[in-house]
Amino acid sequence: MGGAMLLTFYKGPEFKLLHRLPHPKLGHISEAHHSHPPSTSHQIVGSFLGIISCFSYATWLVIQAKVGEVYPCHYSIAAIVCFFGAIQSTIMAVCVQREMEQWRLGLNIRLYSSAYAGLIASGFAFPLLSWCLRKKGPLFIAVFSPLMLIFVAVLSSLLLDEALYLGSVLGSILIVGGLYLVLWGKAKEQAKVSKEDNLDHQSQRGELEQTSTV
Repeated sequence: MGGAMLLTFYKGPEFKLLHRLPHPKLGHISEAHHSHPPSTSHQIVGSFLGIISCFSYATWLVIQAKVGEVYPCHYSIAAIVCFFGAIQSTIMAVCVQREMEQWRLGLNIRLYSSAYAGLIASGFAFPLLSWCLRKKGPLFIAVFSPLMLIFVAVLSSLLLDEALYLGSVLGSILIVGGLYLVLWGKAKEQAKVSKEDNLDHQSQRGELEQTSTV
């Protein structure tokens, strides 16, 4: 959390190392974003919706872990989630945007982003998430979420030619350090639980042997 807050709220000096690398021609997206800065009310609403999104995602991980125990079919779960998500997105899009021109997909960034969201972010990610939830549980999945901030900061600097600041680098270091500490603690905890389970099995086996001898 400290790394995420530092990456978000602190800037510091700018790193110009990535500006020397070649960038794709996506600068018009960044220019359009900076030409229409969000208002204060939009920032408040966006922050509130972001918090709701985080809470909903955390709740979904817990529910998904329980569903995976009862119905361990990763592809079927992913298909059901994507189907209902498509219905909700369609209803929302119809309510917000009713111009037919906005619904047309040409051979541009809109088509590429839609294909990436459908094939990679949904079709590939949801079965992988279901499998990881079944193997490691929801906490193991959620602890990797702050890494998205690092990827967004680096990719936006590479693809959109946005500035990369010292706060982003320091926040990324804290995020990676916190992730390592959590994984290290989980590994120690799992080893301790496994050792206690082995001791319980051995004690139960000894009790059974004593009972059979008597």
